Amino acid sequence: MTLQIIGIPQSNFVRAVRMVAEEKNIAYELIPAAPHSDDIRMMSPTGKVPGMRHRDLQISESQAIARYIDSTFDGPSLIPTNPDKAAKVEQWVSIAATDIDQLLMRNYVVEYAFHKDDDGNVIRRKIDSAVKRFPKMFEMIGNAVADGYFGTNAFSMADCFVIPILSATNMWPEGKKIIQDNDSVREYFSRMSQRESYKNTAP
Repeated sequence: MTLQIIGIPQSNFVRAVRMVAEEKNIAYELIPAAPHSDDIRMMSPTGKVPGMRHRDLQISESQAIARYIDSTFDGPSLIPTNPDKAAKVEQWVSIAATDIDQLLMRNYVVEYAFHKDDDGNVIRRKIDSAVKRFPKMFEMIGNAVADGYFGTNAFSMADCFVIPILSATNMWPEGKKIIQDNDSVREYFSRMSQRESYKNTAP
């Protein structure tokens, strides 16, 4: 059975697991489905995307899906076999999926895209609060990519989780500016955006 990834392509977590599959050079099928839809609820107790089907397995949660894909299929490993290096990658995957996602996606990108008043104007309260926290967050990200990749010196699963967030953040004015103003992040994002896995998973 072909690997199936289920969810909306605009989701950074759906894109992260798709990038893992692309980096492994795996044939997969993207099945569009909204959060809390019947198809997603069959796989996810929380109704969140992405979901995954492969053989007799149905699972949810992006990190679980990404690890399954990486360990099940041939292709370059996105988590090192060395336990110390693997732990470092797992650390940065977790940071991307929690702290970075919460600030840049939930409190910035999502607010710009979906939180509007009755006249269609963006409600800026959460956006303005998030932007105040950008300098500290992007200092951390800049330091994390100083060796060329996110938290390490080789491409890994951690990059697959942070790149979609940076891509979405770059769509909005304050996010685009701070990415351009941070030399390390700008160079990293420019280089990562040339990867086929990034191009092939654009929403």
